[in-house]
Amino acid sequence: MTSDQITLFILFAVVMVLMIWGKWRYDIVAFAGLIAGVLTGIVPAGQAFSGFANPATMTVALILVVTAGLQRAGVVAMLTRLLSGAKRSVAAHVAIIGGVGAFISGFMNNVAALAILMPIDIQTARKAGRSPALTLMPLAFATILGGMTTLIGTPPNLLVSQFRESETGEGFRMFDFLPVGGAVAVAGVVFIALIGWRLIPRREGARLDDSREALRDYVAQLVLPETSGVVGKPLGEIIDAAGDVAILAVERGGTRYYRTSRMIVLHAGDRLIIEASPEAMEEFRTDLGLAYPETREGEAEGDSRRARLDAGGRVLVEAVVPLRSRLIGRRGDRLFRGNDVDGMLLGILREGLTLREKLNTKRIRHGDVLLLLLPEDGVAAALNPRDLMALEGSATQVTKEHRLWGALLIFAGAIALTSMGVLTMPIALALVLLLFVLGKVLSPEELYDHIDWPIIVLLGAMIPLGMALETTGGSALIASGLERLTAGYPPWVALSLLMVATMFMSDVLNNNATTILAAPVSIDLANQIGVNPDAFLMGVAVAASCAFLTPIGHQNNTLILGPGGYHFGDYWRLGLPLEIIVMLVSVPLLLVFFPL
Repeated sequence: MTSDQITLFILFAVVMVLMIWGKWRYDIVAFAGLIAGVLTGIVPAGQAFSGFANPATMTVALILVVTAGLQRAGVVAMLTRLLSGAKRSVAAHVAIIGGVGAFISGFMNNVAALAILMPIDIQTARKAGRSPALTLMPLAFATILGGMTTLIGTPPNLLVSQFRESETGEGFRMFDFLPVGGAVAVAGVVFIALIGWRLIPRREGARLDDSREALRDYVAQLVLPETSGVVGKPLGEIIDAAGDVAILAVERGGTRYYRTSRMIVLHAGDRLIIEASPEAMEEFRTDLGLAYPETREGEAEGDSRRARLDAGGRVLVEAVVPLRSRLIGRRGDRLFRGNDVDGMLLGILREGLTLREKLNTKRIRHGDVLLLLLPEDGVAAALNPRDLMALEGSATQVTKEHRLWGALLIFAGAIALTSMGVLTMPIALALVLLLFVLGKVLSPEELYDHIDWPIIVLLGAMIPLGMALETTGGSALIASGLERLTAGYPPWVALSLLMVATMFMSDVLNNNATTILAAPVSIDLANQIGVNPDAFLMGVAVAASCAFLTPIGHQNNTLILGPGGYHFGDYWRLGLPLEIIVMLVSVPLLLVFFPL
């Protein structure tokens, strides 16, 4: 063992221990490890930041932004309408939401897929009167399994493809992962739905976030367009399915029918008077296909400015009226008179109380918190700090439902071009991003807000260290040890041992870092045994994604820890049998689809 190899192994050991310890964030630990590698000479200074230019790093960043565009175009709303069903059994609910989670994880980052479906799962559990702990872990594991099916489903697949390209000159294609990953995902989701969820300890789920108790509720109006799915339904049915939104009344032709009138049938043009937080209001609006009013309360259609959805989209903003605001004393319907902002007042919170009646005739007071519907490109003009001060983190993007099918068509077209080999994945995603911007699905100002920068730093820092494992001969040394350990046994034994070791590392270390460590070892091991390395690389991709034993192995596991009320030791109860199933299904299929 050379001095460079000893230094590198010590450095990796320190990085792994610090990541497991968790006192410092993983991206800081990885970046510090990179700098240490440069200072000790095992990473050439000229290649120190090559990881940030790596196609795998760029692809991860791009898929996060593209995923945000699909969310903004109304994918969440469409899924919510399809998946909500509080009367289903737990097994049926897990099968449906887990199956959908696994499917969409194949085409977007699996963390984003969980972020889309977790609120739906929690709301369904709340309506059904059961703990979300029974379904959150199955959902998280299903989204992890689904990421194995395509090139872009999870970063380990991208990294493995990058290692294959550096070795053979050609990476894996979009659906090369599907035969094995798809079978593993199907087997895993079936097991979770039929048996797995029953292995989870019965605990009450914790609150999503303690700050949710402090969310501000407003009384506002939503209009039923002719295309809404609730037209023709009785008010009582909508009240029962409203979740976190309180339906106070229905207004029709100037007459209000309060929530006690449960049998009244809703008509197009009716206005629902609701009380909700901005986030819940927007979710409720998109779920039911409702619209924000184009005219102000009590005014005839066409008599005032309309808060039309301009090309740039709209945003809900909460703003407080400061002491010396020029808006003090102004009526709500004249709030934006005198400027060019096509905004609308939706709700008022005054001294901790929600104002419920005739908002447009109310006079604005110092300290009022206003819920405003503003065009995205007019937020800065509307929120002059002298008159209105936006509350930190209060902006809620309004879904652009009219962009939904266009966004899906663009994304599907890019996937098709990638699958046919016309474009590489980074170029295809970059094209999607540009078309999303040109098509007003996303604004240029919000692009960088959707990138998970710690993940990008982790990848950019760990890739040069992983390459150093190859250049110093470290991966060959590890591969030689595995070869000696499995000498005299069939090659599939070495493959299985490699996957088990990779699974263990992934359970205690970030799956991206695990892939960077294990991929070069898999190539060297296959070469030393004298077999095709594709099966070993695919085995690493599958195993690195199988972080089911701890809450720290994968971000999805961490995300559900609090909302599910789980303990550290809860994960292995479902995770261990699931990892065994993954091994039993994947190893034979790897030998079939990637012959040694």
